[in-house]
Amino acid sequence: MTERKPPGVPFESWVDKQIRDAQARGEFAHLTGAGRPMPEVTDTTYDELWWIKRKMAREGLSVLPPALALRKEAEDALAAAYAAPSELIVRRIITDVNAKIREMMFKPPPGPPLGKKPYDVDEVVREWRERRAAIDSEGTGGTGGAGRTEAAGGAEATGAADDAAHGSHA
Repeated sequence: MTERKPPGVPFESWVDKQIRDAQARGEFAHLTGAGRPMPEVTDTTYDELWWIKRKMAREGLSVLPPALALRKEAEDALAAAYAAPSELIVRRIITDVNAKIREMMFKPPPGPPLGKKPYDVDEVVREWRERRAAIDSEGTGGTGGAGRTEAAGGAEATGAADDAAHGSHA
């Protein structure tokens, strides 16, 4: 598209003709991203750091205040403890996250308050044992549906006590 707009031809008409001619030649047929949705744009104003935000989103990175990052880490640690293959690993996971929670509790908050207290390691181990027993009984067909209902009911009944023992993990 190196030719100039002829004098007397409206600019819009001339541009439309150039686009139609390029489409006829197939110049738009194999563009990068053709047939895929446009990348999501969250902000319509110009942002000088748009490329950093896009790279962070593409890489799955995020920047959270330390208290929020630790809250997420604590919840993930609790889920990992419940899925752990041995009691030793459960104790190690919970002890490690408790050390981080205690450290954060005794510092002035760098952001929003943590809102977490250390988990009761023995309580988490007890819940882990109950969950493992329920999984084992399902796998062997021991109690069938009745065992699952009782196990689930027992976990729901002790939910308030669990929250009181080691903070809300919901």
